[in-house]
Amino acid sequence: MPRRKKGLAVHGWVNLDKPLGMTSTEAVTRVRRAFNAQKAGHSGTLDPLASGILPIALGEATKTVPFLMDAGKTYRFRIAWGRSTTTLDAEGETVAASDVRPSSEAVAEALKSFLGEIQQAPPRFSAIRIDGQRAYDLAREGVEVEIPARPVVLHAAEITDAGAPDSVEIRIQTGKGFYVRSLARDLAEALGAEGHVSELRREAVGPFSLETAIQLDSLAELVHRDAAQEALLPVTTALDDIPDLAMTDEDAFRLRQGRPIVLLPRQVEDLKARLTPGARTVSALTKAGDPIALCSLRAGRLEPDRVFNLS
Repeated sequence: MPRRKKGLAVHGWVNLDKPLGMTSTEAVTRVRRAFNAQKAGHSGTLDPLASGILPIALGEATKTVPFLMDAGKTYRFRIAWGRSTTTLDAEGETVAASDVRPSSEAVAEALKSFLGEIQQAPPRFSAIRIDGQRAYDLAREGVEVEIPARPVVLHAAEITDAGAPDSVEIRIQTGKGFYVRSLARDLAEALGAEGHVSELRREAVGPFSLETAIQLDSLAELVHRDAAQEALLPVTTALDDIPDLAMTDEDAFRLRQGRPIVLLPRQVEDLKARLTPGARTVSALTKAGDPIALCSLRAGRLEPDRVFNLS
């Protein structure tokens, strides 16, 4: 007899505004306990020294996490000039110092060369795996490893505060896999300066933004009032960029059984028009808008890849 899972079958997303000093894992644990949920996960790790948007999936929403990993992100961060550190942020030890204080005009001009697709080497202190080990574990052990540069995209960048000569605040919009600390490192090098990230706040991840985010204290108040569901967003929140199709009751039944369904030619053409180039994932919904399954569009058929169990 299978072991019964502890907790409740809670399904949906929590748009958490993670506080400073807390790991992403700790934040997930706090949210899971608040809902007494059986299952939880997050999309995109946020360092303890960073605050801001950390989307947390509960229950069946965890099946949509991979689709949020590719989502665009917005960050606001501050570079403190004068010293570079081992971790590229305020937590690390100083490795170099300089009296160079770049002007806001120089920073704005240098930022232009980082726009678009660039090659970026991740920080030595990062969660990237090298031969099965996390890069930050190897770095803490003093192991010298070379992390190859990889393509990332910087969509936009602007200076938001240049009032202090010893620092500059920048807001950027990025694609997946982008490291703010690496940008600060490379920008300082391009300007002939030394610098590190002293503040970092993530303002958006795909459809999740600060405007609709909730803090842990506010979530605790909702729990106290037995109103935690008010902070729960639909399972489909992370699927904003994926075309959906409403199913008949008969087709919904087939998909839930893991069986493919044949589409009408007009349905196929409509979905192809809404799919991004190279994509084939479609979200199948009930007539009421409830998720049934994530499917692949192949040869005029919808083949279920992930079936949602929301009962």
